[in-house]
Parts: sequence; C-alpha cells; structure tokens
Amino acid sequence: MFRQKINNKLSQYKFQIRHISVFLVVLIIFQIILAFVQKSSLNDFLVETQSWYQKYSAESMATVTSTSMELLFENLFLTKTIKDYDERKITYSFNVIFKQQLIQKSVSDICLILVKNRQLYVIDSGHNLYSYLINELPPYDINKNPHSEGVKLFLSLREKIKGSETIYSILKDQKTFNILVPFVPDGEYLGVMYMKITPDFSFISKEVSSSFDKVSLIYSSLILFGLIAIFIVSSQAVKERNEAQKKLFDEHQENIKKEVRLEKESLFTKRIYHTHHKAEKIIGFIKDDVRGINHENMEKNKKRVITYSNFISRIIYDMKWYDQEINTIINPMFRTNINEVIKFVIQYVFLRISSKNEMFDFEITYDDSIPLVNVNEFVVWEILEPLIQNSIDHGNKKFIKVIINTKYDGKKNISYITIQDNGVGVSKELLQEDEKGVKKIFLENVSSKKNEGTNSGYGCYIAYQMAVEKCGWTLDVENLKDAGCKFTITIKNRGRES
Repeated sequence: MFRQKINNKLSQYKFQIRHISVFLVVLIIFQIILAFVQKSSLNDFLVETQSWYQKYSAESMATVTSTSMELLFENLFLTKTIKDYDERKITYSFNVIFKQQLIQKSVSDICLILVKNRQLYVIDSGHNLYSYLINELPPYDINKNPHSEGVKLFLSLREKIKGSETIYSILKDQKTFNILVPFVPDGEYLGVMYMKITPDFSFISKEVSSSFDKVSLIYSSLILFGLIAIFIVSSQAVKERNEAQKKLFDEHQENIKKEVRLEKESLFTKRIYHTHHKAEKIIGFIKDDVRGINHENMEKNKKRVITYSNFISRIIYDMKWYDQEINTIINPMFRTNINEVIKFVIQYVFLRISSKNEMFDFEITYDDSIPLVNVNEFVVWEILEPLIQNSIDHGNKKFIKVIINTKYDGKKNISYITIQDNGVGVSKELLQEDEKGVKKIFLENVSSKKNEGTNSGYGCYIAYQMAVEKCGWTLDVENLKDAGCKFTITIKNRGRES
C-alpha cells in the first residue's frame, strides 16, 4: 500500500523527474570531467613543483657536500703538512662526509674528480684521498673505476666548469640528476664533486591526490543530495506552475488562432475589394461587346468576350482561395505568348477608356523571338496590368507616355519585359529595401496615394507575389535619369518554347 502511494505520487511528476534526472546526470558528468581536469592540472603542478624541488634539493645536497670537502681540505693544510696527520684520521674524516650522503636512498654515487699535472684522479674513499695527498694514487682508469658516467660528464663539460665555476645539473630519465659542483678549496680550482642523486617525493603527490579525490567525492555527494532536497521541496510548486502554464498556453494558443484568422480574413477582404474593381471594368467591356455584336464582327467579339470571361473566372478563383495551387499558375500545359498578352491588355483594356487620348499613350516594341512561357496567360495578365496601371496612376502629369518593350537574349536564354513612363518617378522612400532585400513598393498595403482607407497598395504587391513568389521571375523598379520610372521583369527560360 505504501509502495503504491509512492508510485502514484511519483507518477504525477514524470516531467520533473525526467528533467531533474537528466540535469543530475549532466551535472555529475560535468563534475567528474571537472575533477579529472583539476586532478590532471594538480598532477602537472605537482610534477613541475617536484621537478624543481628535486633539482633544488639535489644541488643543495651536492653543494653542502662539496663545501664540507673544501673545508676539510682547508683545515687539513691550514697549519700542518700532510705528513703531520695520521692516515687513519684523514680517512675517517673523508669517509664520514661521503657515507653521510651514501646512506640516503636518493644518493647512488658520489666522488671527487680532480685534475693534477694533466692527469685525472677519482676519489671515492678516505684511503684514495690519502693516497692522492701523498702522490701515490694512480691516475683514473676507465676499465677499473666504476664512476665512468661521472667522468664522461666531467670531460664533456670540463672547460665550461673551469671557466665559469658554476654548478651543472644534468637530468637523466626524468628522475636522476647528475650534478657537478666545482671543487675550489682555498680558491684554487682542483676539479669537481660529482653526485648522482634520485630524489623521490612521490609520497607527497600521492597524499595530495588522495585528499583531492576525497574532497571531489564529498562535493559531488553534497550536490546530489542538495538537488534531491530541492526537488522534494519544490515539487508541489512545480506541479501548480505547470497547471497554470498549461491553462495560459491553451488560452494564448486560442487567441493566436483567432488573431491569425481575423488577419487572414481582413487581408482576403482587401484583396477581394481590389480585384472587384478589375471585374467591374471587364464586365463593362463584355456588355459593350455583346451589345455591339453583328454579322460582321461576331467572331471577333466572340473571341474577345471569351477571353474577358476567362479572366473573370480567374478573378473569381482568386476570390475563392487565399493561396492558389501552384499547378494552376505554372504548368507544362500552359504555353503563353507574352507579346500576345501585352497586345490584348493594351488594346482591349487600357485603350478602351474614353479619355485615353487625353491621359496617356503607349509606345510598344515587341521581340518576336521571345519564347513561350509555361504560365497561365491570365496570371501574366495579373502581373503586367497592375504595373502598367501604376505608371498611369502615379505619373502625376497631365499626359503620360508608357513605353513597353520585350526582348530576348538568346545567348543567356533570358527574356526581358520593361515598362517605363515619363512621370515623376517613384519616391525614394518606396525604393528602400527591407531586411529581405524587397523594395517597399512591392510590400503589402504600401502606396503613394495620400488618401487613407482606400484599400490601395495592392497592385504592385500582387504583381510581385505572382511574378517572384509564384513564377520564379525577377521584378525590379528604378527611377530613370530624365524622368519617370522603369519596371523590369526578368525571365530565365528553362528551355526554348517554339
């Protein structure tokens, strides 16, 4: 029963336990890694410190021993000659100094290497010292003397030691020091004191590492128990917080959905209002053509009315769907002649206005080699018509001349459509680019008209969306040096259409 209660209690906090467990594991892993890094750094520090101290200790020991030997030599001959001393006394004094060093575990070799009459002598006992003092010690023989390592080292540094009279320490195998201390009793250079010392302070490193491991273990344990305690104390508060966050999230999600829905409805309404004016104008043209049908123009008017009707169908389709299917815009079955679309739009849309002669005029140059495009002809209409209308509406002159050119670059397989006018041009503010590189004139609900609340600013936006976003073309606008502005549509043809 008690176990079941615990399981039920824990089941309420799966989210917290899972995340706290991950946090615990990550923290413990970090702590272990940190402990290893710290321990490695500590070991490096101990090794460097130990190496320095080993060298210092070895040199200090060699210096003290050499100083003791120098004092022994000076005291022996301060007031008496060698003949006045007993051999046993000299031997005993020397052996005391040497044996004090040899009884230490770190010292493995010690001797005096002296130069006399260009001969090399090695002294490692009191008997050899006495023989040397009475000139009975034979010169050094490498085959019979065990101190060959020290002698070779001395011979390699002989001139440097004699010239500088400084201590030389040579490290071997990262643990053994071969030390040469100049031997200069009464200020006279006689040779060197050689010592082979292997100081060992590893017990200090082991003790420090062991203490560090204990501290790391205690520290990690305290962190673990502290986190468990924090979880137990805060579990109830976390549960209430999660419930409140869930309610707030649900409410916020519902508000966002509502806001997005209202925004889409608002934008869709404005777009329908904008296309509604196009439909009204085209329906007026259809009525005129139907009224004027006779036996002579029946086929011509019939064809034109069908084209008008198809454009109305496209407008109705735009009103039904906020985002059209891409295959209704671009499709291999579409084979649209851009020149023919421009001719129809100019002749049967813009030039049917009664005041055309007083307001604007067109100058059009067609390139017959321009390839067909796999784009719905009414989509091309929707792209070109707002741009031409923009030149007429925003020219701000009594008479606007609109120049339209089509051109095909066969080498690059690129088609160009330019629409320019002799008006006042586009304001510098509308030519500024946003963070995506889109000029302000092509953004939604942006217009140069001063009247607010007229649902303006959608012509160039729709043209840009259709040309760039849907068809993959390039649309740009620039002001001309003399007067007016120029829209340029660039079409990279995939394959030449015949």
